[in-house]
Amino acid sequence: MSSSMSMTESEEQHSSSSIDDISRRAQELVEKINNSRTTDQKVLDSFQEKLMEKVMEMCQQMKDHMYTIYEENSNEMQVKLQELSEVLESCTKLNSELTEATQALGSLRGGLAISETSDP
Repeated sequence: MSSSMSMTESEEQHSSSSIDDISRRAQELVEKINNSRTTDQKVLDSFQEKLMEKVMEMCQQMKDHMYTIYEENSNEMQVKLQELSEVLESCTKLNSELTEATQALGSLRGGLAISETSDP
């Protein structure tokens, strides 16, 4: 009976040792997975940070380009507004001259009408 007890104890120890070994391996795998997840998170955080920097850089470049275009357009509009102002000033002057010519013609017609009525 004692030999059968020894055999059972030996099997139990071997079985217990195998369970401990599997448990230890499983714990090591869980730790590896957790370490891998931590590394993945660090990589993702770094990627996100670099991506945000690039996005900010591109936005700034777009703003700079937009302001450059605004400046060019403003200069062109200023030239066109100056030309428009000159044309309007010329139109005002021509309108004034036309008004004076109309009044002069009216006076001349009035003078002619008076001289025609006074001539028998």
